[in-house]
Amino acid sequence: MASTPAYPALTALKGQIPLIGLTGGIGSGKSAVAKRLAELGATVIDSDQIAHDITAPHGAAITAIQARFGPEFLAADGSLNRAKMRHLVFNDPNALQSLEAITHPLIHAETLRQACVAHQDGALYLVFMVPLLVESGYWPQVIDHLVVVDCPPELQITRVMQRSNLDRSEIEQIMRKQALREDRLATADTILLNDGSLDKLTPQIDVLHQLILKNRSKPSNSA
Repeated sequence: MASTPAYPALTALKGQIPLIGLTGGIGSGKSAVAKRLAELGATVIDSDQIAHDITAPHGAAITAIQARFGPEFLAADGSLNRAKMRHLVFNDPNALQSLEAITHPLIHAETLRQACVAHQDGALYLVFMVPLLVESGYWPQVIDHLVVVDCPPELQITRVMQRSNLDRSEIEQIMRKQALREDRLATADTILLNDGSLDKLTPQIDVLHQLILKNRSKPSNSA
């Protein structure tokens, strides 16, 4: 993601509260990890949810999207027509840049707002769930600890097909836009292997939580 004025304020939280990055390929299980960390007391800031909110009916990005792309890119309820837009941006880099120019500043601003509110409210730590965190170029500089949720690519495809209307070719297209599995793993501070049941994943998350709390108790200059 491109840098915006929101980011320097976000870096100001470093040393005051643990900033955890959570990422992984589509279908890897990021949401399951985020849900468990929230149950344990973390504050999760979900960039995908923010993006969904700003492109919902009357969302902050809708007017600009309609002006740039036309009313045919809106659904009947006034939300973004995601399937139509997905097809466009996958095949037109200029359209992708235009969409990101609209949505990214709004996502960044809301991310910052939620982070500041959570810190003021005494959150244990912040978890930024960002699908393209590794690819962004900025987030790795902001966070204190990078968590990558991992599973075999074929399992990713199976999971996404079960939960959505996307077919295999569309999922593979999305995966090609994401960082290589090897690149994500190489940058991780913690890897959570999600190749089985939730019962297998949960203990790994609990260990991660304890590690974050342990590091939280250290002086900031020892991180």
